[in-house]
Amino acid sequence: MQTASNPNRKLPKVDAPFWVMKIAATTLGETAGDLLSMTLGIGYAASSITLLSAFLVAVGLQLAVRRYHPPLYWLVILATSTAGTTMSDYMDRTLGLGYAKGAALLVTLLLVVLGLWRRATGSLSVDHVTTRKAELFYWIAILVSNTLGTALGDFLADDSGLGFAGGAALIGGLLALVLLATFFTRLSRVLLFWIAFVLTRPFGATLGDVLTKSHEKGGLDLGTKGSSAVLAAILVAFVAWTTAKQRRRLAAGA
Repeated sequence: MQTASNPNRKLPKVDAPFWVMKIAATTLGETAGDLLSMTLGIGYAASSITLLSAFLVAVGLQLAVRRYHPPLYWLVILATSTAGTTMSDYMDRTLGLGYAKGAALLVTLLLVVLGLWRRATGSLSVDHVTTRKAELFYWIAILVSNTLGTALGDFLADDSGLGFAGGAALIGGLLALVLLATFFTRLSRVLLFWIAFVLTRPFGATLGDVLTKSHEKGGLDLGTKGSSAVLAAILVAFVAWTTAKQRRRLAAGA
């Protein structure tokens, strides 16, 4: 992946803290999206418009900067996750597509985006996200993948019969297989990265449901407000640590 010594990189190094923050951000996106659309009663359509607008503002700022800023980067990730939650729910519930059809549609859309990205730049590796065109494709792919993750997570939790905990366990097992493949096989690291990136979203979606749903539905009944507060605290702590670490490295390099 991109080395930490490169001060002009726009994306973070993909390591263990990256995946912890990714899961925290996507789980927070699930609980915060539900907080806005359901707990506060704003609705899926209005929530989607509001959160998509927030994403556009955040990604515009991200595109404008010249190097990696952890708070800004993870703000965009969180924006894609919350917007993805409400957009998926709008498609699946308000429009009546259902989880299976919604997930299938989003899988197709993600493959189209990745295909266009590969054709336009020659690579899907985040190491090669060094141009404005590649970065635009990167953020579109993330927005679609996070929307897909919500639909897939809801499908596993509701339609498959696995329940919230069962869905989280299944996705967690698949992520463990991806981790093993990374260390013990010669499979493309780019392919494994995008598989893991997509899977962390339904893992976050099902984990978010485990935290927020009632005991009768198989959840821990922590509610959207309490769960969002805990997840936000975890994410903020890791982002602060990452920011401090980056500043030390930049100071050492200078």
